[in-house]
Amino acid sequence: MNTSTIQPILVIVSAPSGTGKTTLCDRLLVEIPDMVYSVSCTTRLPRGEEIDGEDYHFLTETDFKARIEQGAFLEYAVVHGHYYGTLRESVAGALQDGESVLMDIDVQGAAQIRAALEAAGPEDPIGGHWTDIFISPPSIEALRERLEGRGEDAPEVIEARLENAGAEMARAGEYRHLVINDYLEAAYRCLHEIVVCEAGGDT
Repeated sequence: MNTSTIQPILVIVSAPSGTGKTTLCDRLLVEIPDMVYSVSCTTRLPRGEEIDGEDYHFLTETDFKARIEQGAFLEYAVVHGHYYGTLRESVAGALQDGESVLMDIDVQGAAQIRAALEAAGPEDPIGGHWTDIFISPPSIEALRERLEGRGEDAPEVIEARLENAGAEMARAGEYRHLVINDYLEAAYRCLHEIVVCEAGGDT
C-alpha cells in the first residue's frame, strides 16, 4: 500500500476495552507517515512519568471551564470527577500543518466530534477530510475470553467492562466503517486500507 500520497485526514477510532485498539492504532502511527495522536486535555494531575503536552495537556479546572465557555473543545466529558476534552485548535493546527490526526475516543466523545465536524463549514480546517471507524471483537463471548485470559481484572471488573462493551457495540452503526478484530493481522490490514483509501492514497 502506498501511504506517501495520502492527504491529511482526521481518523476517529472507538472500540470496547480489550479489543486490541491500542495495538492497532500504535502500528498505524508507525506505518503511516505524518500521522499523530490527538493529545487530550485533562484537569487531573499527571501520573508517573506523564509529560504535559505529550501525554495530556494538564489544565486547571478553572482554565478548562473557561475554554468550555469559549467553545474551544470539539468534545469534553467528566470522568471520575475530572474533565477530559479535545481542543479544536490542536486538531485543526495539525491538519493545517499537513499531519493526519488519529483520535482514540469513546462512543460518546465520537458522537460529539462527529456533530462538530458535520456542522463545520467548508472554510473550517476540521470540516474536510475525516472518517470514523469502530473496532469490534467478534462477539461478547470472545471478548470475555480475552479479558479473562489476560488475568489482569477481578471478575466484577470484567463484568462491568462487558456491560460497557455491549452498549458500545450497539452504537457501531453510527460509524462509517466497522473492523472486526478476530485475527490481529487481518484487522490491521483492514484498518490500514480504510485509512489510506479515505485519505486518497493508493492501496
